[in-house]
Amino acid sequence: FSSVFQYTRVWIPDPEEVWKSAEIIKDYKEGDTVLHLKLEDETTLEYSIGPKDNPLPFLRNPDILVGENDLTALSYLHEPAVLHNLKVRFVESNHIYTYCGIVLVAINPYEQLHIYGEEVITAYSGQNMGDMDPHIFAVAEEAYKQMGRDEKNQSIIVSGESGAGKTVSAKYAMRFFATVGGSANDTSVEEKVLASSPIMEAIGNAKTTRNDNSSRFGKYIQIGFDRRYHIIGANMRTYLLEKSRVVFQAEDERNYHIFYQLCASSSLPEFKDLSLSKCAEDFTYTSLGENIFIDGVNDAEDLVKTREALKMIESHQMSIFKIIASILHLGNVEIVSERDGESCHINRDDTYLNHFCRLLGIEQEQMEHWLSRRKLVTTSETYVKNMSHAQAVNARDALAKHIYAHLFDWIVEHINKALHTSTKQHSFIGVLDIYGFETFEINSFEQFCINYANEKLQQQFNSHVFKLEQEEYMKEQIPWTLIDFYDNQPCIDLIEAKLGILDLLDEECKVPKGTDQNWAQKLYSKHSNSGHFEKPRMSNRSFIVVHFADKVEYQCDGFLEKNRDTVYEEQINILKASQFQLVADLFHDGKDSGPPSATSKSSKINVRAAKPVPKGHNREHRKSVGTQFRNSLHLLMETLNATTPHYVRCIKPNDYKESFVFDSKRAVQQLRACGVLETIRISAAGYPSRWTYPDFFNRYRVLMTKKDMTIGDKKQVCKNLLETLIKDPDKFQFGKTKIFFRAGQVAYLEKLRADKFRFACIKIQKTVRGWLQRIRYRKIRKSAITLQRYGRGYLARRYAEMLRLTRAALICQKQYRMVQVRREYLRVRRAVITIQAFARGMFVRRLYQEFLLHHKAMIIQKTVRGWLVRKKYLHARNAAIVIQCFYRRVRAKRQLKQLKIEARSAEHFKNLNVGMENKIVQLQKKMDNQSKEYKTQNEQLIVTNTALGSEVTKLQKELETFRIRQTAGTQVTSLQEELEKLRVELQEAHAQKKQIEEEFSNEKQGLKQNTLLKKEKEEMNRRIQNPTQGEFQASESHVELDEERQRYQNLVKEYSRLEQRYENLQEDLSSMKFHPGHRRYPSNQSSLGSDSNYTSISMSEEMGIEKAAMDLSVFMKLQKRVRELEQERKRLQTNLEKVEELSKRKAYTRAKNYLPSFRLCSSNLLCLQRQELETENKKLKNDLNELRKAVADRASENNSSNELQEGYNLLLNQLKTANEELDVRKEEVLILKTQIVNSTRQSENINHIVSLKTSPPLTQDWGYLNEDGELGLAYQGLKQVARLLEAQLQTQSRQHKDELEALHTQIELLKDNLEKKQEMLDHFSTLSPEALVEFSVQQEITRLTNENLLMMMIVLQDLKELVEKLEKNEKKLKKQLRIYMKKVQELEVSQATRSRPELTRQVTVQRKEKDFEGMLEYYKEDEALLVKSLITDMKPNVVSATVPCLPAYILFMCIRHADYINDDQKVHSLLTTTINAIKKVLKRNNDDFEMTSFWLANTSRLLHCLKQYSGDEAFMTQNTAKQNEHCLKNFDLAEYRQVLSDLSIQIYQQLVRIAEGIMQPMIVSAMLESESIPSLAGVKTMGYRNRSSSLDCESGGPAGYTLQALVRQLGQFSNIMADHGLDPEISQQVVRQLFYSINAVTLNNLLLRKDVCSWSTGMQLRYNISQLEEWLRGKNLHQSGAVATLEPVIQAAQLLQVKKKTSQDAEAICSLCTALSLQQIVKILNLYTPLNEFEERVTVSFIRDIQNRLQDRAENNQLLVDTKYTFPVLFPYTPSVLSLETVHIPASLSLDFLTRV
Repeated sequence: FSSVFQYTRVWIPDPEEVWKSAEIIKDYKEGDTVLHLKLEDETTLEYSIGPKDNPLPFLRNPDILVGENDLTALSYLHEPAVLHNLKVRFVESNHIYTYCGIVLVAINPYEQLHIYGEEVITAYSGQNMGDMDPHIFAVAEEAYKQMGRDEKNQSIIVSGESGAGKTVSAKYAMRFFATVGGSANDTSVEEKVLASSPIMEAIGNAKTTRNDNSSRFGKYIQIGFDRRYHIIGANMRTYLLEKSRVVFQAEDERNYHIFYQLCASSSLPEFKDLSLSKCAEDFTYTSLGENIFIDGVNDAEDLVKTREALKMIESHQMSIFKIIASILHLGNVEIVSERDGESCHINRDDTYLNHFCRLLGIEQEQMEHWLSRRKLVTTSETYVKNMSHAQAVNARDALAKHIYAHLFDWIVEHINKALHTSTKQHSFIGVLDIYGFETFEINSFEQFCINYANEKLQQQFNSHVFKLEQEEYMKEQIPWTLIDFYDNQPCIDLIEAKLGILDLLDEECKVPKGTDQNWAQKLYSKHSNSGHFEKPRMSNRSFIVVHFADKVEYQCDGFLEKNRDTVYEEQINILKASQFQLVADLFHDGKDSGPPSATSKSSKINVRAAKPVPKGHNREHRKSVGTQFRNSLHLLMETLNATTPHYVRCIKPNDYKESFVFDSKRAVQQLRACGVLETIRISAAGYPSRWTYPDFFNRYRVLMTKKDMTIGDKKQVCKNLLETLIKDPDKFQFGKTKIFFRAGQVAYLEKLRADKFRFACIKIQKTVRGWLQRIRYRKIRKSAITLQRYGRGYLARRYAEMLRLTRAALICQKQYRMVQVRREYLRVRRAVITIQAFARGMFVRRLYQEFLLHHKAMIIQKTVRGWLVRKKYLHARNAAIVIQCFYRRVRAKRQLKQLKIEARSAEHFKNLNVGMENKIVQLQKKMDNQSKEYKTQNEQLIVTNTALGSEVTKLQKELETFRIRQTAGTQVTSLQEELEKLRVELQEAHAQKKQIEEEFSNEKQGLKQNTLLKKEKEEMNRRIQNPTQGEFQASESHVELDEERQRYQNLVKEYSRLEQRYENLQEDLSSMKFHPGHRRYPSNQSSLGSDSNYTSISMSEEMGIEKAAMDLSVFMKLQKRVRELEQERKRLQTNLEKVEELSKRKAYTRAKNYLPSFRLCSSNLLCLQRQELETENKKLKNDLNELRKAVADRASENNSSNELQEGYNLLLNQLKTANEELDVRKEEVLILKTQIVNSTRQSENINHIVSLKTSPPLTQDWGYLNEDGELGLAYQGLKQVARLLEAQLQTQSRQHKDELEALHTQIELLKDNLEKKQEMLDHFSTLSPEALVEFSVQQEITRLTNENLLMMMIVLQDLKELVEKLEKNEKKLKKQLRIYMKKVQELEVSQATRSRPELTRQVTVQRKEKDFEGMLEYYKEDEALLVKSLITDMKPNVVSATVPCLPAYILFMCIRHADYINDDQKVHSLLTTTINAIKKVLKRNNDDFEMTSFWLANTSRLLHCLKQYSGDEAFMTQNTAKQNEHCLKNFDLAEYRQVLSDLSIQIYQQLVRIAEGIMQPMIVSAMLESESIPSLAGVKTMGYRNRSSSLDCESGGPAGYTLQALVRQLGQFSNIMADHGLDPEISQQVVRQLFYSINAVTLNNLLLRKDVCSWSTGMQLRYNISQLEEWLRGKNLHQSGAVATLEPVIQAAQLLQVKKKTSQDAEAICSLCTALSLQQIVKILNLYTPLNEFEERVTVSFIRDIQNRLQDRAENNQLLVDTKYTFPVLFPYTPSVLSLETVHIPASLSLDFLTRV
C-alpha cells in the first residue's frame, strides 16, 4: 500500500489473542516508519514498520462481510480475517460449520446440538450446497448428488486432531447416506452400517487428555450403491491401530473402552466365567492412567449397545469377550526375576495365568514355559535361552498387543462380511476418518506415521484445490498464470523415497544388533543437507522434520522395536493350537497375506484390514510396520485420487472441553495444520472474489450514471463501470458469466458504494435539515405575527373597554334618575287607584245583594208549583194502572187455558221438533268457531254442571213433597222402586269407580318403583361420570379426536401400501400363469381382473367365523340389540294402535252421551292419569337415552377401535331416531284425541245448554208438572243416564286395562335394559385403571392380530382363487375353442337366442319421462363395459360440460336398480369392480392432479349418495319427498360406505402428495428469492459455494419461480377441484394442507439460510404472505384455517423487521412470536444479516435476553417444522340437491346399453 488513510481498521499481531484489531488515527504515507493506531480499548499505539521485520498490517474487512458462511467471500483473505470470522460465527452466532472454499470447517461445540434430526436431513436433501447454511449434511448431499450426476465415486475426508469431532462428523455423514439412500429392499443395510459404529468405538476408541472418545485408528468406510443409488453394502479399511495403548496409558488416559465395559458388567451371569473384577483398577492394563472413569459415561450401558451391535457378527460374541478378558489377565501375570538377573520364571499357581490359558483354551505349562524363555535358531542347531525380567515383560506385552491387534482385524473383517452384498456395486461414497497432524512434547513412531499420512493428504488436497481453481478459470475463459503454492513433495520424499527415513529404519531393523542410536546417526549423515530435516542442537537421539504445518521433533527411542513389532514364534504356535476355533483362526497363516498391489483399481478394492498380521517364522520376508503403513497409504491415495473428494476439517476450539469457548491460539495452530489457510492463500493468489453480472449490477448500480442505466446489456454496463472505477486492469477480469476480482477490490467497491450512500445520506440530511429549518423559520415568523396581532388587539380592546365604561356610567346615571322619578309617580298613582277601587266595590256589593234576594224568591215559587202538579199526575196514573191490571189478568187466564189445550196436541210437538232441528243444524255450523273458545266453554261447562247439580237437588226435594201429597198413588210407588234401582246401579258404578281408582293406585306404586329405578340410573350415571369428570377439557377432547382420526388415516395409508404390494405380487403371479397367446375380453375381464381386497359379506362371514375378532362379535351383539329394539318399537306401535282405537271408540261413546257432566268428570280423571303415566314414561326414556350415551362414551374411552365406536354410535343413533319418531307419532295421536274430545264436548255442551234454555223452567208449580206427566219423563231420563254411565265406565275400564298392559310391557323392557347396563357398569367399575388400560390394549392387540391374520388369509385365499380361476378359464377356453371349430352354426344360433330382445329396448326408449324413477338397468355381461366406459377410459374433460360427478350418479343409479330387483350379487360385483377400477386408474395416474381430483370428487359423491339414499333418518333430513322415494329398499351398504370412505382418504392423501410435489420446487424461489417488491433486496458477496455453479451449468440457467407462478398454481388447483364438483369442505382441507407445506418449507429454508435472514427479505416475505391471504379471500377460502398455518412464517417475517436493540424490543418479540419456538427465534436472530453498513447486527446480549425471557415456555426442542405432517381429513356429509330422475346421460359416453327405468 502506498498510503493508508485515517479510520482504516487493521489487524496487528498479539501474543495472547494472536491477532488484535486496531484503527489508524493518522494517515500513513509510504516511507513512514511508525503507524499510529488506536486499539479497541481506546488506548493508542505506535506500531513500528520495517521493510523486513514488520510489514504493513493486514486490512480488516467491512462489518457487512463479518460472519459470512464462506470464508472465500471475504474481501481480504488472510489469517486474521479467517480467525475472526470463525470466532464471530462460533461464539456469537453459535454456528459450528463454515465453508472455506471446498472445505467445510467444523468446530467442536462440546455440547449436544439439535441440528441432526431427520427433519434437518429432509431439509438438506435435494438442495444445492450454496443455497443452505454450512452443514455436514450439505457436504454429504453434495457428494450424493455428484455421484448420481457425474456417475463418479465420491470421498469425504474428515480430518482433525484428537477431540476435534472427526468421528462424530463421519457418523453423521453416514447417517445422512443411510437415510437418503435407504436400501430398496428389506435387508436394512443402512442399519447395519450405522450399527458398526458402536463396535468400532468400543474396540478402537479410548480416553486421552484431549478427548474422552478419541479414535486411536484411522478408517475408510466405503458405502456401496446400486444403479438406483440405494445402499446395497459397505466395507471398512483401518489404518495404524495404536497397539501400545493396550499395555501402556499416559497419566489421566484410559485403555480401549471395551476393557472397562466388561469390568463394569462383570457381575452379569453370562460374564461369571470371565473371572473379571468389578473394578478396572485391579488390572494392570486398565489402571496405568490412574483414572478409570469418564464423566457422564456409563460403561455398563455402553456395553449393552455394543452387544446389540455385535449381533451382526453372528454367534462369536462371548468368544470375543473371552479373548478381551484374557488380555486383562495376561497383564496381571507376575514374572519373578531370578537372583542372577539373567533369567526369570512364573509361579505355577498364578491364578491370572490360569485364567488366561483357560479363556484361550491353551496349555498352561507351555505358555508358562515360553513366557520366560525364547528359542534361538542357527544353521546347525537350536538353543532355548532364558529371558531376563525386562525381556519377559516386553514379550508378555508384545503378546498382548499382538492378540488385540489380530482380534481387532478379525472383527473388522467380519463386520465387512456382514455388510457385504452379492449385488453388483455401481458406485460408492467413501468416508475417511483419519487422525490429523499431531505434535506433543514427546513424539514417537505413531506420531511420525500420523504426520506422514497428513503430508500425503495435504499434497492431494493442494493439488485438488489448484485443479479446481484452474478449471474455474478455464470455464470462464480467464487468462491465468501458474499460482505458486506450497508443494510438500520434498518432505514426502524425505520420508518414503529410497534411502529415506523409512528405508533407513527398515535397513536398521534387519541388522542383528541394530539400535535406535545407530539409526539416528545414519539419518544425520544421510539427510543433513535436506531442507526438511534438522538435527537438534542438544540431542543425539532425536531428529526434526519440517512438515507443512510445523516443525516436529521425534525421539528415536523405540522406533526400531515398534517398527519390528516382534512377537516370539513359540507363543504364537501355542495360540494356534488352542482348542477354541476362533483363537486358532486369529493366528492362522492364511490370515498373513500382504496388502493388495498398488496397481489394483480403486473400484475393485478388496475388503481387508490395512495392516496384515505379521509372520513370526520368516523375518526376512515379513514386512515392517512402516512398510505396511506406507503400502496401505499408497492404496488409500489411489482410491482418493480415483474419486471426487470433499473435505471436512474439524477444529478443537479449546483444551478444556468448554462449550462455545474459542481459544484463538489453539484454533490458529489447527488452521495452519489442516490446510485451511493454504486454501485461503491459493484462493487469494488468484481472483478470490467473483460476482455474476446480474448480482454485480444489482449491488453496485448506485455507482452507475443514468446514461449507463439506459443500456440494455447489463454485461456491458458492468464493464463500463469497472473500467471507470478501477484503473488497474489486472485487478479484475471479465468471464463468460462472472466478474473476477483480486483480493481487496470488493472491499474497495464496497467503500465506494458506502461513500456514495454516505454522500446521498448527507445530501438527504442537508435537504431535510434545510427543510426543517425553513419550517422552523416559518413557524417563528408566524408566531411573531400572531403575537403582534394579539398585542395590538389587546390594546384596542382596552381602549374600547374604556369607552364602553364611560358610556355605561352615563347610562347608569340616566337610568337611576329616571327610576327615582318614576317610583314617586307610581306611588301616587297606586294610592289614587286604591281609593277608587274601594269606593266602586262598595256600590257594586250593594247592587248584588238586591239581585240575590229577587233570585231566591223565584226559586221558592218554582218548586212549590211543580210539586203540586206532580202530585195530581201520579194520582191519575195509579188509577189507570189498577184498571189495566184487572183487565189483563182476566185475558191472561183465558189465554193460558187455550195454550194448555194446544200443548197437548201433535201439531205443537211437530213444530217444536222442527225448530229444534234447525237449531241443531245452526249449532253444528258454529262448532268450528266455538272450538277456539275451549277455555271459556270449559268454564261454562263447570257452571252448567253446578246448575245441574242444584236442579237435581231441587228435583229430589220436590219428589219428597210430591210423595207426601200423593201417598196413595200407585204411580208414585213404582217411581220410588225405580229410584231405588237407580240408586243401586249408582252404587255399583261408584264401586267400579273405586276399583278403577285402586288399580290406578297400584299403577302409582309401579311408578314409584320406576322412580327407584331412576334413582339407580342416576347413581349409575354418577358412577360413570365421576371417574372421568374434570380429567379432560374440550380442547384436549378435540386434540384426541384429531389424533384418533390421524391414527386411523395412517392405518388407511398403511393399508393402501399393503394393497399396492399385494397388487404387485398378483401381477407377478399373473405374468407367470398367463400364456403368451391368451387375451382377456370384456366378457371375462371382471372375473379375471378383479383384485379386490374387499370380499362380500357372505365371504367375510365364512372366513371370519373361525377367526372372529372382538370387534366382529361386538358388532353382532349390536345387531342383535337392534333387532330387539326393532321388536320393542313394533310392540309400542301395536300399543299405540290399540290406544288410537280405544280413543275412537271413546269419542263415539261420548258423542252419544246425553249428560256430559258425568262423562267430563271421568274423562278428565282418565286423561290426567294417562298424561301422568306418559310423562313418567318419557322421563324414563330420556334417562335411558342418557344412560346409553354415558355407556357409549365409556365404551369409546375404553375401546381404541374407531370402527367399533362408529358402529355402536350408528346403532344408538338409529335407536334414538326410532324412539323420537315413536314419540312424535304418540304426540300426534294425543293431539287428534284432544281435538276430537274438545269438539265433542263443545257440541254436547251447546246442545245441553239449548235444551235447558228451551225446556220449561223447573221452578214452576208442581201441580202443573204433575198434570202434564213431566215427572215420568224425568224418571226415564235418569234411568237412561244411569245406563249410559255404566257403559262408559265399562269402556274406560277396558281402555285402562290395555294401557296398563302396554305400560307394564314397556317397564319390563326398561328394567331389562337397566339390568344390562348395570352389569356392564359393574364390570367396568371392578376394573382398576391399569386393568382398564391393559384390557383396552389387549383388545386392540387382539383386533389388530385378527385383522392381520384375516388380511393374510384373504390375500392367500384370493391368490388361490385367482389361480383356480385362471386354470378353469384356460380349460374353458380350450373347450370353447374345440366346440367353436365343430359347431359354428349352433354357436351363432345360441348367441342370437341369448341376445337381448329388441321389443324391450323399444319399450324402454319409448317410455315417458314422467315414468323415470332414477334407475339405470344393465345386463350382467355389460358390467365390464360399464366400468371401462365410466372409470378406466374416462377423461375428466369428456364430462366437463355436464353435471359434476356424473359417473358417480350413473353408478349409483345402476346400484339402485340392482337393489330394486333384489340382486345382491350384482350389487356386490358392481361395487367391488368399481372400487378396484378406481384404484387402478389412480395407480396409473399417480402424478396427475386433475385425474386424482376428479376421482376424489366422484368417490366422495358416490359415498354421499349411498348415505343420502340409505334410508337412515340421520341422512334424510334434507331430502325432498321424491328423493326419499328413491332410497334403497333391500340392502344395507354400510360396509361399502366404510370402504369408500377409506378409499376417499387414500385419494385425498395422493392428491395432497401430488400437489405438494408440484409446488415443492416453487415455494422457496417464490416466497424467499423472487423480488415481489422490485429493488428491495440487496445482493451480498458470494463465496466459492455460490460461485461454483459455473462448473455445472452454462450462463443463464433456469429462471426462478415467482410468487405469481405459485399463486397461479394454487388457483389452478382450486379451479380444477371446483370444476370437478369436489365438496368445498374437502377443497378447503386441501388448501389448508398446501398452505401448511408452504409454511413448513419456507420456514425451514429461512432457518437454514443466512443470506435470506435480513430486513428486506422479511418485507418481501410479508408482502408475499399478504398476496396469498388476498388469494384466499378472493377464492372465499379464508375460513378454511389456511391462514392459521402461515402464522409461524408470518411471525418470522415480523421478527426480521422489528427492532432488536433494547429490552422493550425483546419484550415485544416475546409477545409477538408465540407460534415460534425458542430455538427458532434464536436461530433467526443469529442468522440475521445486515445487507449494508447502515444496519446493525443482533448483539449476543440481546439474544441472551430473549433466551432468559422464554426459558419457561413449554415447547419441543425441534428446530425445523415437520414437512411430512398431515392434518386429519374429515369428509362431512353433503347431500345432493339433484334429483336422480333429472340426470341426463350424454351420448359421448357411449352408454347405449343402459336402460332408464
